[in-house]
Amino acid sequence: MQQLDFIVMAVFAVFQMVVGLAFSRTGKDSKSFFAAGEAAPWWISGLSLFMSFLSAGTFVVWGSIAYNLGFVAITIQLSMCIGGLVTAWFIAAKWKNTQVMTAAEYIGRRLGVRVQQFFTYLLTIVTLFITGGVLYPVGKLVYVATPFSLETCIIVLGLMVILYTAMGGLWAVLVTDVLQFVILLSAVLILVPLAFDQVEGPGAFVEKVPVDFFQVFNGEYTLEFTLAFVMYHIVYIGGSWAFVQRFTSVRTPQESKKVAFLFAGLYAVSPFLWMLPPMIYRALNPSLSGLESEGAYMLMAQRVLPVGLVGLMLAAMVSATASTANTLLNMLAAVFTNDVYKKLLRPAASDASLVKVGRSMTVVFGLIAIGIALLVPHIGGLVNLVLSIGAISGGSLLLPVVWTLFSKRQNATSILTVALISLAVGLFFKLVSPALFSFSLSRAAEMMVGVGVPALLLAVFEWLIFGKKISDPAYDTFQRWADERQLANEAAAAEVNTGTNTQNTFALRAISISFILTGLSIAGLGINSGENIVLIAGIGSVLVLVGGWIGWSARTTSVAARQSTAVDEKEPFL
Repeated sequence: MQQLDFIVMAVFAVFQMVVGLAFSRTGKDSKSFFAAGEAAPWWISGLSLFMSFLSAGTFVVWGSIAYNLGFVAITIQLSMCIGGLVTAWFIAAKWKNTQVMTAAEYIGRRLGVRVQQFFTYLLTIVTLFITGGVLYPVGKLVYVATPFSLETCIIVLGLMVILYTAMGGLWAVLVTDVLQFVILLSAVLILVPLAFDQVEGPGAFVEKVPVDFFQVFNGEYTLEFTLAFVMYHIVYIGGSWAFVQRFTSVRTPQESKKVAFLFAGLYAVSPFLWMLPPMIYRALNPSLSGLESEGAYMLMAQRVLPVGLVGLMLAAMVSATASTANTLLNMLAAVFTNDVYKKLLRPAASDASLVKVGRSMTVVFGLIAIGIALLVPHIGGLVNLVLSIGAISGGSLLLPVVWTLFSKRQNATSILTVALISLAVGLFFKLVSPALFSFSLSRAAEMMVGVGVPALLLAVFEWLIFGKKISDPAYDTFQRWADERQLANEAAAAEVNTGTNTQNTFALRAISISFILTGLSIAGLGINSGENIVLIAGIGSVLVLVGGWIGWSARTTSVAARQSTAVDEKEPFL
């Protein structure tokens, strides 16, 4: 990397932080800080959901698999599209209809405080490991491309994410996610054509890679593994507490569905785009081994991108990781503040104090995640961490809760029993069985056990034990509360809309300015890119046009909102 690359990285990092910090004024009450006023535009929440799922881990974990095994990395990621579609059809609207702000609140009201505490504490631990697993790969990418140590990269990047997430809350997360999506998409759209040019075209690329490189299933990533992964992602996308916030932060159940459909649509296309660079790099340099293959993506970028655009690519990786990390940290802070601090420690806490606690806990959780990220190289690498945590905790902790969205019969005892048994089985096969019996499950079997065991146990409770039971009394109590909450929300809609319209307009203006400045920066970098000027400057120009259109839309929305407010204020006198 050259000096201009470092300047580009620094500029985009500072710009992203400024955008996030600008939303500190919108996070002055708990509903805005933790749920974006429950009226965020669906397309912003959808892009945020997509970016929250995406991270540098996509380019390190799946990029490593793409380099070593080829097309199967795309196959694996298409399972996320299927998970998004199932969530859109069946799950997303269910979450919005619960009338809750967080998944933890739903568990408390539907299953009781005891069950809520169990899931809260366990999922907090799991999420901290996932967040650490998110921070590690971006540190690895920056480390590969710069003279800084891996530890320094992880710590500095983690502190940046903590800062603007703690100040701006969910609105900062949503808007910076959109900005990060734009930066990442622009960088990859530039990288892919240049990578093909380096390998002398698609035909030469196909000839230079192994003969099994384009198999749909390859290595340990078999058909069985993929089917289990599809089941896991239905549960994960539909039940992850961080993603639930995307479904509950929009206005209506129909918009919740749109959030999931947008996610699915993006994941139907993006894997083909994301995975090409490391696959092409295999044709250029087949000698990477072990954990070296985790850096294939960045090595490809360094090989083909002109000066300045390597920094843009790295900024895009940082952005993708920041998106996932800030989502997880905001969710953890929301859960602790609303469902532990307020419920158990200070029930009478004011909105202002809740926001302060939320910001403080964002910092605390962020620092713990940084510590975990520093340990990743010592626990078998990122692939092992991500897939193992997902297999053990995904089905056991998420599926039972998602199941209750459809079942009137399940109760606190059945859900706790299923979760505990499923966790015990997963941990046994991951930790005990290999040590005592020298037997460990394959990737496919690990995923199948992780999802299959809780599904089987829930089915047993549903039809064999609760077969004659009409509904759990706690379900009836929760449903009455949800109906009353819905009526109260509808009655207060006019007052809510005034505040949320202002927030939405501010968000659209911030996105518009971000698009325009990003586009101008990319176009400016393209001026010195020689024969690639048309490609790079063209992408930058498109961003400027899109930013202008969003700004115009924000102005139109603002005018319409003011006119509507004026009419509402005059109406009593008519």
